Order: sequence, then C-alpha cells, then structure tokens
Amino acid sequence: MSEEHNNYWKRVTYDFSLYLKLERSFSENTINSYKSDIIQLFDFCSSKDIHSVTNISQEILEEYLVDIQSNSISKRSQARKISSIKALFHFLEIEGTIKVNPCDKIDTPKISRNIPDVLSLEEVERILHSIDLSKPFGHRNRAMIETLYSCGLRVSELINLKISNLYLKDGFIKVEGKGSKQRLVPIGEIAINQIVNYYSIRKKGKVSKEAEDILFLNRSGKKLTREMVFIIIKSVAQEAGIEKNISPHTFRHSFASHLIENGADLRAVQEMLGHESILTTEIYTHIDQSKWQNTILKFHPQRELE
Repeated sequence: MSEEHNNYWKRVTYDFSLYLKLERSFSENTINSYKSDIIQLFDFCSSKDIHSVTNISQEILEEYLVDIQSNSISKRSQARKISSIKALFHFLEIEGTIKVNPCDKIDTPKISRNIPDVLSLEEVERILHSIDLSKPFGHRNRAMIETLYSCGLRVSELINLKISNLYLKDGFIKVEGKGSKQRLVPIGEIAINQIVNYYSIRKKGKVSKEAEDILFLNRSGKKLTREMVFIIIKSVAQEAGIEKNISPHTFRHSFASHLIENGADLRAVQEMLGHESILTTEIYTHIDQSKWQNTILKFHPQRELE
C-alpha cells in the first residue's frame, strides 16, 4: 500500500472515530473495536485495488463478509463487524462523502441496542447555570448549549448553524442535517434570548471571511470544531458537578427523552430530530419505559418486604 493511500485510510479512520466519540457517545473500548473492524475492511479493499470509500460497493462488502466468515470467527464478532461497517457508511452518508449507501441491502445483525444515557431536567439546568457569563465566551457557551438542548441538534448541525437560517422572531431555525437535508426546528424563548445576547458580543469580536454566516465562532473568529464543543461541554459539566460521562450528543438524547416523557407525539419528535426512520426515534420510548420501571421498583410496597 502506498503512503498516499495509507494516509487516506488513516484520515477516514480518524474522522470516523471522532464521530463515534462526539456524536454517538461510544466508550473508548467500543471505538477501538470499531476502528479495528474498519481497518480490517480497508486492508481488504486495498488488496482489491480499492483506495477510496466512494469505490466500496455492496458487492465488495458482501465479498468481504464471506471472507471473514471463512475465518471461523464467532457469530457475535461477525455481528459487531457488520455493525461497525454500517456505522461507518452511515457516517459517510451524513458527511455527504457518499450518495449511495452500499450497506442498505445488507442484513442488520440482531444485537441488543444500547439505551443512551440522558440528563435529567435538573442536571441540564445545573449545567446551564454553572456557566460564568462574566468570563470570555461565557455567553457563547451558554447560547451554544441552550441551542444544542432546546433544538436537539447533532454537534455537526450546531457548528454549521448559519445566522441566515435563524428565524428567531418566528420561533424556529433551519437546520442542515444528514445528506444536506434541511428541516425546520422550533426553538425555545430562553435559547432565543441567549443567542441574541451572544450575537451582540459576537459582532464586536473577530470574524473570519469564511465564517461570516456561521453563528458560533472560536477566539480566532472561525467555525468551532466538534472536538472543541466536546471539550467545552466536558468542562462545563465538570464545573456543574455532573458525574455522568456526557458528550454533545447527550443533550440531543436528553431533549428527545424529555419530549417523550411529557407526552410529545413520536412523529413530531422524529421530524425535529431529523430521523429518517421512526424506529430510530423509538429508542426514546424505551428510555421513558426504563425510567418508569425503575421508579415503580423503587417505590413498590412489596420492596419493603425484602
């Protein structure tokens, strides 16, 4: 494999790892397992003279799966490898790197689905009110997290949020999500006020030419990176005394969970989150059921007899 091709696969692997960490909130062990799986796939592709993810077809993936099955690995390992590949191509689709997903007709393995961690409403409030607005970027961080939670955004949607897509007087924003698809999302009054406060400060600071229409900027006047948002949220959560292992995506999970808890229609939540399938949104009904079951078990009178 040439150095150029090797560097390309390393870059894709790195970007994919960031996505798993920042947007899927996966643990380091899971990320390392997924990385190992896709490196194995990339090695196979290179042996077939394929040196770009855009050239990986359904036929190549099926050939690869036959190859790994011939190595007598366990069904569980096979299932994880397929999950890794599906996650990779889902990421590439979101990023707009590929237009056709070669995994669409590959059977999804039947594995248990992890219910994501969510913050309680009280924990969200603690995080928001722990931000020191007198510090540099305090107003930006408060507005950013309010928007992340209030609109249930992905971190990629947050950092790409455009000023020209804010319709604050009408109470909604336009979000550019997966595959450049746009959707309108309601935004709460508190988040609107925080954006207005931050914007008045933003106008006085540095703004680079390429980021003039980007809402949230770093100290150099450029668009924030996913990593920077992750670091900011980790720092703010620590200041608030939150012990849960949270990421930017935790606010999206919490937003959806709180809506479902308060009786929001599942289809409405699906539209706000930009999920293509209602099945993806249904995970939040499981969170609500899990919370309900834990409450029942905690206060059930029979428990006192144990």
